[in-house]
Amino acid sequence: MEDILFSHKRTVLGVLIFFTAVMGIFAIQLRMDAGFEKQLPIGHEYVDTFQQYRSDLLGANRLSVVVKAKKGTIWTPSGLKRLYDVTQALKFLPNVSGSSVQSLWTPNSFVSEITEDGFRADPIIPGTVTPENLDAKTIALISGSAAQGGFIGNLVSRDQTSAMVTADVNELDVKNNHIDYVEFDRELEASIRSKFEDAGFEIQIIGFAKQIGDIAEGASSVLEFCIIALLLTALAVYWYCRSIRLTLLPLACSLVSLIWQFGTLRLLGFGLDPLGVLVPFLVFAIGVSHGVQQINFIVRELANGKSMDAASRSSFSGLLIPGTLALVTALVSFITLILMPIPMVRELAITASLGVAYKIITNLIMLPVAASMLKVGHEYALGAELKAAQRARWLRVLARVATPRNAAVILLLSLTLLGTAIWQSRDRVIGTLQAGAPELRPEARFNKDAVSIASSYDVGLDWLTVVFEAPPMSCENVQVGIYQDRFVWAMQPVEGVMSILSFSSLMRQYNEGYNEGNPKMSVVPIDSANYSSMGVEIGRVPGIMRKDCSMTAVHIYLTDHKATTINRVIDAVKKFRSDDKLSGVTIRLASGNAGLLAAVNEEIEHSELPMMLYVYATIILLVFFTYRDFRAVLACCLPLTIGTFIGYWFMKELQIGLTVATLPVMVLAVGIGVDYAFYIYNRLQLHMAEGVGVVKALEQSILEVGTATIFTAITLAVGVSTWSFSELKFQADMGKLLAFMFIVNMVMAVTVLPAFAVWLERLFPRSRPVRAPGLLAH
Repeated sequence: MEDILFSHKRTVLGVLIFFTAVMGIFAIQLRMDAGFEKQLPIGHEYVDTFQQYRSDLLGANRLSVVVKAKKGTIWTPSGLKRLYDVTQALKFLPNVSGSSVQSLWTPNSFVSEITEDGFRADPIIPGTVTPENLDAKTIALISGSAAQGGFIGNLVSRDQTSAMVTADVNELDVKNNHIDYVEFDRELEASIRSKFEDAGFEIQIIGFAKQIGDIAEGASSVLEFCIIALLLTALAVYWYCRSIRLTLLPLACSLVSLIWQFGTLRLLGFGLDPLGVLVPFLVFAIGVSHGVQQINFIVRELANGKSMDAASRSSFSGLLIPGTLALVTALVSFITLILMPIPMVRELAITASLGVAYKIITNLIMLPVAASMLKVGHEYALGAELKAAQRARWLRVLARVATPRNAAVILLLSLTLLGTAIWQSRDRVIGTLQAGAPELRPEARFNKDAVSIASSYDVGLDWLTVVFEAPPMSCENVQVGIYQDRFVWAMQPVEGVMSILSFSSLMRQYNEGYNEGNPKMSVVPIDSANYSSMGVEIGRVPGIMRKDCSMTAVHIYLTDHKATTINRVIDAVKKFRSDDKLSGVTIRLASGNAGLLAAVNEEIEHSELPMMLYVYATIILLVFFTYRDFRAVLACCLPLTIGTFIGYWFMKELQIGLTVATLPVMVLAVGIGVDYAFYIYNRLQLHMAEGVGVVKALEQSILEVGTATIFTAITLAVGVSTWSFSELKFQADMGKLLAFMFIVNMVMAVTVLPAFAVWLERLFPRSRPVRAPGLLAH
């Protein structure tokens, strides 16, 4: 390979440049692509329930718009007119289900009243009333109807300064095309907020569509932080090699693979999900890491008196195996994410896998071939030699970790640290740990709106829908209502439950109303005829039941959507389902946004351990088949294991939950963490194959690759730490987590690996000479 590539270097580079130009045309066509259903686990019990009953229940993809008067109450002509205008604008917004829109002005908001002739249901605002003929008397009647109908705390805030409009967002349009959430958010801002918010009224908007739009808007700023990280990396690489050309080379090669990655995604028909926008730039960081190792090797060979062509050839041969091992490990790490049955995560896995696969070409082949065409003077080689000697002085202090006594101390400390990290990370949370949108900062407009609405309305913004299935035509089966009533009573005292709306609670309310408001009659009727007739009345309320009574629903409104809250309620539902059964009736979890979040959290919990085991199994197999030595496996895996558990501990302390956004980062941390170990152990094997003792071989290995390893980790950590200033909280968390993991894995590789390797050689002496790995044998 070396002879072919370097003998035809111009042809090789010409082909790669042409391919880059072609892929660049497709790369610039890549767009943001978000989707509600992309985040739902395929085949999960809760998602199946949601899909089966989505037309019968409250939509999980719901939009809530609040019109809030900045002075006084909403009960003014201008306030009600503003509410009417917002209702009409929302109704005709693209991808909004017009029939699902509900506010004080819509006919599906009515007041049920007991009269001499029985039940009467009248709209809160009569059809004869228009915004233009509102007067004090009419407004007083509307206010009274809203209170009488129980809409205070529901469609009207408790302090009556605001009113709400709700609507369901359709995932598909009339042409069966998926909604563009980024464009929908722009339309929402232009047609609703910008148009109707002024000095007199504030417009608050929450819901998945708004949340994902705000995330996409914030994600667009990631490019700024990536440019800052790129500049910092460039300055650091220049400080390291003191050559502009050698500085630009690894950065250019990593950018080339990014262009290939984006172009391939466009050809495959994928977009870039806002929650996964960081992944391509994480892969870029991997490329820079390997590129710096190549530059380090080339500069070291130049310092030893070789020409640029010979140094580049040596770099290609010397780093092809450890570099390929490291990148294949990262590749497998990302491929394991495909095991998680969440379309968004699978898309993310494909995105990352493409980028890592291209790195094998751009960083292990393209970079050394391109470097061989550069010209450097004799003075640069002498300067590089002097620099290497200066760095070797402080590296010799670090190399003392390879002495048996120091190694024993380090091993004892590292095992203590491992035990502490395992203990401290044992109760880390899977899911979100903050109220509101966890991807956004608390001061973000979306989260401020969410907090304001949650504090002003009784109906929670997060709800869990539990479905009671019965045989068709069960409208006279009173046992279903009584059974559901027991369930509601069991759920009410559960911590985190704000309120409950159910078929059985409406049955109680209607039965009381039919009996002149007698509170003693607030029960589920046991007379089948009475039960059936009230079921017909309840059937007019959307999202409660099917007409044949084969499905009745319980909507449990929660205080928030924190993982701890959702899990507590889910566990209570499962306990009741297990302890209290009724023949012919099935309790099914779950719809509502909280139910779908619970499905995602459960898939993450079930998939995390298998994915980590697959990654570690891959590392073990690759290391063993490369070095044919169990010592290599143990030496490379122990530092990685310690770093992984320290990472979990770090997440717990910073209250970073394990989500679809953070899980790929932890998988990536494992893939990158082993890179440093591969480079160090590869040099160790080479020196031991030449007959050098393990202590001396480790010292030489640290002197040769220690500087590049430490420098790369610090450079990348500084670069990604700039993400901490992002307006998106999850990007800021990822920046902190990645920076921390880069440093931890580097420290483990340059301390624990040498210490462990020394004692493995002492405890398990070799019976035959060490064989140099692959290409290094020459």
